[in-house]
Amino acid sequence: MEQSSKKSALSEKDGVNQPQSLSNSSVEVIKQMRRKQPSAQELIDGILAKDKVALSRAITLVESTNPEHLEKANTIIQACLPHANKSIRIGITGVPGVGKSTFIEAFGKHITSLGRKVAVLAVDPSSTISHGSILGDKTRMEELVKDENAFIRPSASGETLGGVARKTRETIILCEACGFDTIIIETVGVGQSETAVHSMVDFFLLLKISGAGDELQGIKRGIMEMADAIVINKADGDNIAKAKLAKTEFNRALHLFPAKQSGWIPTAATCSSYTKEGIDTVWKTISDYFELVKTNHYFEEKRQNQNQFWMMETINEQLKSNFYNHPEIIKLLEENKKAVQNDEISPFAAAINLLGKYFKS
Repeated sequence: MEQSSKKSALSEKDGVNQPQSLSNSSVEVIKQMRRKQPSAQELIDGILAKDKVALSRAITLVESTNPEHLEKANTIIQACLPHANKSIRIGITGVPGVGKSTFIEAFGKHITSLGRKVAVLAVDPSSTISHGSILGDKTRMEELVKDENAFIRPSASGETLGGVARKTRETIILCEACGFDTIIIETVGVGQSETAVHSMVDFFLLLKISGAGDELQGIKRGIMEMADAIVINKADGDNIAKAKLAKTEFNRALHLFPAKQSGWIPTAATCSSYTKEGIDTVWKTISDYFELVKTNHYFEEKRQNQNQFWMMETINEQLKSNFYNHPEIIKLLEENKKAVQNDEISPFAAAINLLGKYFKS
């Protein structure tokens, strides 16, 4: 029996052909743009012209470990240096969950509303397994990232102590040359990065929360001695009373520490990044601090000491990098590692031998 040639009512009719989801010509244009790397001078001109794209590309070069990129980055930094050092630098730290990103967004929006330009350098923790980082701060600061007078640069912490990106100091110079007069550095908040951040900022702000067993943990030397102000965040809703109590306890604790060389007396305050209550008070405290340290010349003295410190840090870092990348050391290092594991030589003797070989070569 012959099958009917009649089509079923359920058959699909020919519709309109869908266009290509990707334009081949657009792909070629993007490829050509990626192949064309801007020169150091082009990036310098872009940065001085307040171009955020040029700034981002220059920071990428600064963060790169490629030797060619390093030379190019140094040229850019040297050219930008005369246009830097015209900002105020604020370090913000606190334990994970204290609301650093939310606070920085509310604080940054307040600063830009005053006509200032703010650059946020947020250091995200890198995985010790995959060495990757989510870099989610731009997503969390969705309002600030759309502000024309703001620039947010998340960077992976890499292998640096406590999560301070290796090239944050140089990135500050580029941001200042691009016209940003307020630089905010957010630390990972794991307890080790604070010293490094403190050595590159003018004002150090410690964020705390109440009602989480954080009060006693906070009243300790070290981080408290470095802080120029303590802000108890999330002072809203049912947490207002607890935040005020924490503020009183921290203010009492601050009187137990030695006087600061700057002549500034640190204080504690409360704020809510959600309701924006107290954000203006935080800015007023910071403004009062800068008025004092610029009057008594502590501001310039601290900047000079920081520059010397970072020169020494750079020397140490470069010596370490050169040592581990030396061809002969690479070969001898594995041999000495095995000898140490097999108790054929002490770790100290092996280290001295390797250093001796390096300095003789």
